[in-house]
Amino acid sequence: MSFPALRPRRLRATKAIRDLVAETKLEPSDFILPIFVKEGIDKPEPIEAMPGQYRYPVGEHLVRFVREALEVGIKAVLLFGYPRDRDEKGLVATRREGVVQEAVRLLRREFGDELVIFTDVCICNYTVHGHCGIPVRRRKGPVEITIVDNDSTLEVIAKMAVSHAEAGADFVAPSGMMDGMIRAIREALDREGFTDVGIMSYAVKYASGFYGPFREALHSAPRFGDRRSYQMDPRNAAEALKEARLDVEEGADILMVKPALAYLDVISLVKEAFPDYPLAAYNVSGEYSMVKAAAEKGWIDERIVTLEILTAIKRAGADIIITYHAIDAAKWLREGLPF
Repeated sequence: MSFPALRPRRLRATKAIRDLVAETKLEPSDFILPIFVKEGIDKPEPIEAMPGQYRYPVGEHLVRFVREALEVGIKAVLLFGYPRDRDEKGLVATRREGVVQEAVRLLRREFGDELVIFTDVCICNYTVHGHCGIPVRRRKGPVEITIVDNDSTLEVIAKMAVSHAEAGADFVAPSGMMDGMIRAIREALDREGFTDVGIMSYAVKYASGFYGPFREALHSAPRFGDRRSYQMDPRNAAEALKEARLDVEEGADILMVKPALAYLDVISLVKEAFPDYPLAAYNVSGEYSMVKAAAEKGWIDERIVTLEILTAIKRAGADIIITYHAIDAAKWLREGLPF
């Protein structure tokens, strides 16, 4: 059947018709709101590289911000810690009284099971060197080199995950791309009795240029070298399936692709390969800040572009979207999609 019998424009004639037949549904409950919590401050600190985003003290300001998210239909948060002190091995991240641990306790007391609490598990923002693993010196033939040691890092992040579970987290989210990280954390959680605490794995995390504003937010950029020896090569897509498969075998409950916008094809590949697993996509800081900067210049309509991007991520196959736009997007969705 073809024109004139078939006229696709009939299904686009009005906003009401377009909404009725839309293939992709975007809801505030699809979002996880990332939040930066910082020790040693008493009021929110603006993040220059991320307009509209703040570092929050553990206290009433944080509670008010999370309450605002819940009121617009967002059910989940992802916490990142900015500690007062840092060390070589990131052991500060394992403290029972750490900034993320205290934030989890506060939010659990305040909101109970109304809120789903995810915590980032990585040592980069807890170390003096800014790497996601512990650097060690190794001999390589006639020379000595510095590498990020995989296995000693697993011990630290496993302890970190357990401390988050003890505080009341629903899910821990290891993000360092260390081999075996899911198995190490799952075994540690189960050994300590936290069999009900889930793992959202940063299973497919690329060595991306889109992370710059985030690193400014936590002052977590590497002090030497880069992260390309453990984060994925942006040229690779099939490798994403290998990484995701390993994490599934090791016990991940939710998979993630990060970043989102430049990797929509990878989101589709992973969802097709693992349809039975919830898939998250991280709409990262650089993607957020580009939209904010262009909107401030008046070059784009922030509302339309943001909702178009989030819809594209959902359409690609993401079940969950981690986004700094979450609260604004949830409010705009209440008004109806602009397309």
